[in-house]
Amino acid sequence: VAIILGIVEGITEWLPISSTGHMILVNQFLTFSNDDFTQMFLVVVQLGAIMAVVLLFWKKIFPFNFQYKQNNKPFVKMDIMTLWFKILVATIPAAIVGVLFDDVIDEMFYNQIVVAGALIIYGILFIVVERWNKGRRPIITKVHDITYQTAIIIGIFQLLAAIIPGTSRSGSTIIGGILAGTSRTVAAEFTFFLAIPVMFGASLLKLVKFGFAFSSTELIILIVGVVVSFVVSVLAIKFLMGYIKKHDFKVFGWYRIILGILVLGYFVGKTFLA
Repeated sequence: VAIILGIVEGITEWLPISSTGHMILVNQFLTFSNDDFTQMFLVVVQLGAIMAVVLLFWKKIFPFNFQYKQNNKPFVKMDIMTLWFKILVATIPAAIVGVLFDDVIDEMFYNQIVVAGALIIYGILFIVVERWNKGRRPIITKVHDITYQTAIIIGIFQLLAAIIPGTSRSGSTIIGGILAGTSRTVAAEFTFFLAIPVMFGASLLKLVKFGFAFSSTELIILIVGVVVSFVVSVLAIKFLMGYIKKHDFKVFGWYRIILGILVLGYFVGKTFLA
């Protein structure tokens, strides 16, 4: 179960198709006996995905130069440090809402109907945005050229994903980036970087609420899930970065619509048959 959930997380966290939507669907068939552990696992398994971003983009996100005496370059790389300030600014909306209303959001919106609706609506939005964006030249073609204003816009789009499960954090922020004038590549990269504090914070919050009260079996399960998520995330990120250099996101929009219809049909049918 941990391996399958790790694979699903690693693929769907970075492709704009909603990891939450897939996790809810898979969780109907594969789950753990402890519901509290299951809810914690589905969030904390993201740590593997975060480490994949850190590994692949280390040179772009690590702001310190420990060889500064030998190469006569500053100890702090100010362009990377400035990028981190923009990332932190973009995380503020989702961080505030997540800390204050995490339980309320889970209770109100964490259900199959909302997830299915978000999959379909954002799938349509992807297709509409790509058609609107066709032939337009992006204003921002390098991630370091993102302004604070653009970072805030992307952060607001991320807030939508934080409130409504099934929206897809990566999908929402990529749409926000494209609408704000960034290229697809820049929107994707900034989305990856933005995930580091957001997903780490969400994982820490779930661990604190769970209480770190793991049995030895649960700890092994969690470690396996995180490791699998890491390996699969590396492959998924490499695929996405190669894909968007030649293609748009319409195929992900159609995929979301089909998945949303399947999720909605499955749970509506299940309700009628119950």
